[in-house]
Formats: sequence, C-alpha cells, structure tokens
Amino acid sequence: MLTLDKFEEASEKVREVTLETKLVYSDYFSAQTGNKVYLKPENMQFTGAYKVRGAYYKISTLSDEERERGLITASAGNHAQGVAYAAKCYGAKAVIVMPTTTPLIKVNRTKSYGAQVILYGDVYDEACKRAYELAEEKGYTFIHPFDDLAVATGQGTIAMEIFKELPLVEYILVPIGGGGLATGVSTLAKLLNPKIKVIGVEPAGANCMQASFAAGKVTTLQQVSTIADGTAVKTPGSNIFPYIQQNLDDIITVEDDELIVAFLDMVESHKMIVENSGLLTVAALKHLDVCDKRVVAILSGGNMDVITMSSVVQQGLIFRDRIFTVSVLLPDKPGELAKVSETLAAEQGNVIKLEHNQFVTTNRSAAVELRITLESFGTDHKKQIIKALEKKGYKPKVVRTNL
Repeated sequence: MLTLDKFEEASEKVREVTLETKLVYSDYFSAQTGNKVYLKPENMQFTGAYKVRGAYYKISTLSDEERERGLITASAGNHAQGVAYAAKCYGAKAVIVMPTTTPLIKVNRTKSYGAQVILYGDVYDEACKRAYELAEEKGYTFIHPFDDLAVATGQGTIAMEIFKELPLVEYILVPIGGGGLATGVSTLAKLLNPKIKVIGVEPAGANCMQASFAAGKVTTLQQVSTIADGTAVKTPGSNIFPYIQQNLDDIITVEDDELIVAFLDMVESHKMIVENSGLLTVAALKHLDVCDKRVVAILSGGNMDVITMSSVVQQGLIFRDRIFTVSVLLPDKPGELAKVSETLAAEQGNVIKLEHNQFVTTNRSAAVELRITLESFGTDHKKQIIKALEKKGYKPKVVRTNL
C-alpha cells in the first residue's frame, strides 16, 4: 500500500542523496497560458533526473542479503543512473541493461558510478526482458524502474516538496513512461488534497498508459516511436496501474515536434537544459483548458547528449521560422547575386548558406537557381523578407531547409 507514513519515511530518506530543487516561477509560460506556471526542475538533481529518489528509497528497504547478491535493472538511462548511484552509496554491485539506442551521455554517466552496463535491445521492454533473465541466471536482486510500489513511493516525494513550497497548487503535470513517477506523485497529491488535479503527459508515439486507460487494463503497444527516449515504453506497470486509475485525472499526449519547440523555449527563456521526456509537461501546458490556475510542471530530467541537443535546437529554429531556405531564379550574369544580397541586407536577413546551381535549366542565361538559407527573427520577419524579394521582381520559393 502507498500510505502517507511511507511517503513521509521516503521523504526523509531521499534527502540523503537529493539536491533541493526549488520551484521556479515561469513568467514566460505563465504569460503564454494564462496560468501561474511553476517548474519543478528535477533536471538539476545530482544524477540529472528524479529517478535517484525511487532507486535510493527502494534499495534502503532491501535486506543486507538482497543487496549483497548484487542489483540489476533495465533502463533507458535515468533510472540506470539512479540505481548505479544508490548502489554505490550502499557499496552494492550494480548491473544495468540499457537499450542500444540510449544516448551516450547516459551510458557513460551510469558507468561513472561504478555500474556494469550491458546494451541490449532497441527499446526498454527488450532490455527489461534481458535484465530479468540475468537476474534469474546470476541471482541478482531486480530493481524495477517503475512497476514497484517502493520505487513509486520514492518518486512521490516530489509531490511532498511541491506542497511544502506551494500549498495551494491546483494542477500538477507529470511525465509518464511506465507510470512510476505518476503513481507516486498522483497518490500522494490526492492524500494531501483530494481536490487537486494531476495530469499525466505521454509522447503521442508511446502512449501506453493512455491506451491502458481507454481499455481499462494494462495494454501493450505494438511499437513505440518518439524522440522522448526516457518514456519510450510499450507496457505500463501492472502493479501500479490501479493507483494510476484511481488518482490520475487525465492524460495528455504531445507530438515530438512540440517537444522540439519546448526545448528551445526552455533554453531561451529559462537557460535550462531539459531532455525530451522532461519536456513533456512543458509542451502540455498549452493543452490545458484552464485559466488562472496554479500549475506545476515537473521537469523530470536533463540528461541529453550534445548531438541530440544540436539536432533539436536546429529543428526548433526551423519550426519557429528562425531559419529558412528560399530559392530564387535569376539570370546568370555578373551583379545578380549582389542585387539579391542588397535586398536581403536591407531587410536584416542574415545569410547562413548560399547554394548556386547553374544547371537548373539547359539555358543558363535564362535562369540559374540561388538557394539561400537565412536567419530571421521569426515568422513575421520571414514573410517580410519574402515580400521584399517579390517586390524586386523575383519569385522566391520556400524550400526544405537542409543545414
């Protein structure tokens, strides 16, 4: 049973390994949504995510014999680091099975805590199956990343901290992968205030909990496809599902494109790096059909590798029309490129890249293609630049940006 006494016990315990992640009031998202939006920055934890809470509390409840056998788990990254770090604190061996698609930063950080890492399978579910096999073969103690009530209790300590800082909180948005965090947060939140609304948020391409809600039973997706690797789960937890059914008020799904834009918002407005799974709640803010409410969005983690970060930033700029590519046809004669450049300069369009194709037609004197990749201030500025080119007699055509 998930009881208030257990949550209080866990809250005291996790203080031994967690950093204080004070709520951050967001002027930007408050203005965007018409609510009073606060961020719970678990991306600032020592391990880069909230998962250390559940892992540490769970391991604290094990017997010495269970710890001495060695610990094993499966994880897309954040639970892996939580278990590895907690195991190190208790002097226990940790074996972590991670999907082969896990970002390198999560693999390396897990190893840095002294854990043995095994890469297996394309998604969490395949890695989990292998971890169970190894637990059976080697006698390891298995620490489930979400389908464990002790783990969920540890994760729920986030809600305790939210209420202490913001007793009148009305909505809490929580990311969902397998459901451990949502279980702990929603259950404790309802114990503290039955009137509060707790909303789960999933990637549209990995909405296993939403599917389970609709079916009234734990349901397995045939496949998952999302850039939110930390929540790419096919099957939610069966042990925790009854708590989710009872305490979660609704589930919102967001598209990957929304996460990309949310990343840009967080970097520019709050100077914070939040991984795609942690951005689920931020992206969901605009889907809340409420106004003037106190809303807390849990940022579950910030462990994003640099290559993914670079790609997300680039795509975010493209989605926001901060970068775009336009094609114009012009005669192949001296001075034509200068005319185009003068037009762009007059409109403060910053040229990033030029491509000059003399073979777009067989008649070069009739037309050559100039592709220009530009930086703008946004959609209005982009339209202004295109209109200026049209006034000069060109017929600009916006094409797919290829940086």
